[in-house]
Amino acid sequence: MSLKSLYIAEKPSVAQEFGKALHENLVRRDGYLESENSVVTWCVGHLVTMSYPDKYDEKYKRWSFDTLPFLPKQFKYEVIPGVKKQFNIVKGLLNRKDVGMIFVCTDSGREGEYIYRLVAQMAGIREDTKPQKRVWIDSQTEEEIQRGIREAKDLSAYDNLSDAAYLRAKEDYLMGINFSRALSLRYAYTVSDYLGKKYQAISVGRVMTCVLGMVVRREREIRAFQKTPFYRVMSQLELQLPADGQADGGQGSHQGFPFEGEWRVWEESRYYQSPKLYKENGFRERKDAEALIDALHGRLLADTQPGNQTGPAGQTEFAAGTGNQPGSSSDQTAVVVKIERKQEKKNPPLLYNLAELQNDCSRRFKISPDQTLQIAQELYEKKLVTYPRTDARVLSTAIAKQIDRNLKGLCRYQPTGQYAQKILQGDAWKKIGKTRYTNDKQITDHYAIIPTGQGMEQLQRISELSRKVYDCIVRRFLSIFYPPAVYRKIQLVTEVDHERFHSSFRILEQPGYLEVAGMPGKRQSGSQKADHDAAGAGANASEAGGTDAGKKGAAEETETDITDAAFLEQLTKLKKGDRIPLAGYRIREGETSPPKRYTSGSMILAMENAGQLIEDEELRAQIKGSGIGTSATRAEILKKLVAIKYLALNKKTQVITPTQMGEMVYDVVDASIRPLLNPELTASWEKGLTYVSEGSITSEEYMQKLEAFVARHTQNVQGLRNQSALKQRFDQAAAFYKRGRK
Repeated sequence: MSLKSLYIAEKPSVAQEFGKALHENLVRRDGYLESENSVVTWCVGHLVTMSYPDKYDEKYKRWSFDTLPFLPKQFKYEVIPGVKKQFNIVKGLLNRKDVGMIFVCTDSGREGEYIYRLVAQMAGIREDTKPQKRVWIDSQTEEEIQRGIREAKDLSAYDNLSDAAYLRAKEDYLMGINFSRALSLRYAYTVSDYLGKKYQAISVGRVMTCVLGMVVRREREIRAFQKTPFYRVMSQLELQLPADGQADGGQGSHQGFPFEGEWRVWEESRYYQSPKLYKENGFRERKDAEALIDALHGRLLADTQPGNQTGPAGQTEFAAGTGNQPGSSSDQTAVVVKIERKQEKKNPPLLYNLAELQNDCSRRFKISPDQTLQIAQELYEKKLVTYPRTDARVLSTAIAKQIDRNLKGLCRYQPTGQYAQKILQGDAWKKIGKTRYTNDKQITDHYAIIPTGQGMEQLQRISELSRKVYDCIVRRFLSIFYPPAVYRKIQLVTEVDHERFHSSFRILEQPGYLEVAGMPGKRQSGSQKADHDAAGAGANASEAGGTDAGKKGAAEETETDITDAAFLEQLTKLKKGDRIPLAGYRIREGETSPPKRYTSGSMILAMENAGQLIEDEELRAQIKGSGIGTSATRAEILKKLVAIKYLALNKKTQVITPTQMGEMVYDVVDASIRPLLNPELTASWEKGLTYVSEGSITSEEYMQKLEAFVARHTQNVQGLRNQSALKQRFDQAAAFYKRGRK
């Protein structure tokens, strides 16, 4: 009897692709495909799950402190009732006498490993029963599937990954059961009674409670934030092109190019180290900004004086006057005291990992991370992109060597085919393996999400939104083969009566990768930019790891993009000592901004970075591997928090806010098991799982720490009697909800 090879995929659709790649005459059976040499079957996601405590002993059906902490020595598992038929089919195939080799083809990651190991465990398949090989692929193209089968390693090579997968499940199970039961026993009636609702258990978990804490803390920071108004003085300048082509202070016929300068204090300013200042470029009170303009004009300005005009909301125009009116600025000029010209290069960003893609799609298309993952998975299953559940943002050396395959396929993708062709005509693609976009050390399970260059016929069979997501992935991929975008930046400092005004300009000289990635929208000039985001937006620093303009200092440059060639020409001709006509001044009013609420996308990034919303990719790379949850679970965690109504998600804006129940659960946890709310601690548990998968620590070491943590905090909750104090905290939060307290 000739022995057959059994291939076990995670889903029916994936099994179909494996069947096609085998090029055998496979016949459809009930729950599997079979040929003379091979059998192909599938799971339907998880077929096996961990048993509830009452399966260990009937006494655990009743929630009681007497049965906590629940820390079984041997964990029990059971087949999920709804998929029992398919489990029995897979079990039967695994144990068939004519099956001599098992190829494990579940998704190439920790969760995929766990799915198969549970099935094998329940089916009685051990390493000494039948040989088992692990197929590890990065895409579902035929070539990749065949390579994965050809290079399949012994399943034992992935034992550490399997250990980490089991531990992750045990950790979530033990924390979820023990902490949810303990907190419900101690506080659920208090919370339900306060809200006037029927009894509702309190649900907590290793990752989900940490995420809840991040959202609640941010909401409370916003409530506590006190806006601070500030007032900036802007000079209104006009660069002129005289008849002879030389800047001469405005004599002769000319064309005017108006622009603004922002006042900033310096050593010789009359306001140097003055307590009246708000930062270095604004005043705490309007009257002091008006006094500066008064001093510069050499006359008193009253709101009723002709020439004073109220501009856009929050702005007051202090015009220069006309003709030879006394005090007019029509004969005033500002002298150039400093001009700096420099070139700035902006490199193409790193490739997409799942978190980065989810953040981009949330921002661009206002879709949830869960929806983005579903689309990415669909694109993967249709062979359009590589495996989506990845944390890496670079290529592997192996894929870099054959990247021309992907590029050649993308020549057939109409929206960007011309760029792929242009890349292939050059040699940048041949050198990609020696750039920052290729790094084997930054890859754990899979390299970044990139287009395969295959499956183009599927593009007409997917939704418009899915095509948009695919286009993002394609353009990000093609960008890395293009040169940096090159900007010329000009920083101009002018002076009037020992007071200095700063202007900043930039022009895109070479689009580089922006040619394929998409040109940025037109940047607003200084006079158009929202007034609250330059001087004071970052006066508050509570945006953890954020990038508000003001976090970089009050003097954050407000750049004006130059689109007029003649204006650029005049700027480049300016030199120190030149005089520029001064048309007048105006006051620009603004106010500091509170921290921003998380969106579904920014939350995914914050989870990836241990609770820090870091948009700078280089900073993110420094703490890679210290995230909350994994690329495969983060979207599901957010989805669950919304489903149990601890968080609210605005589907239109993707902004996340806590519900009243969510805030109350936060207060309960904060008063009982506070470490659950600590992003760094939660991330350290995930890091520990990584150490197990790498073989740095053993499963036994991890379990000892886990059981001690669970036991200590469960017993601590049992001894607490702090419901009265909690009600005071509930009252404080209730004021911000329409329901309030019944």
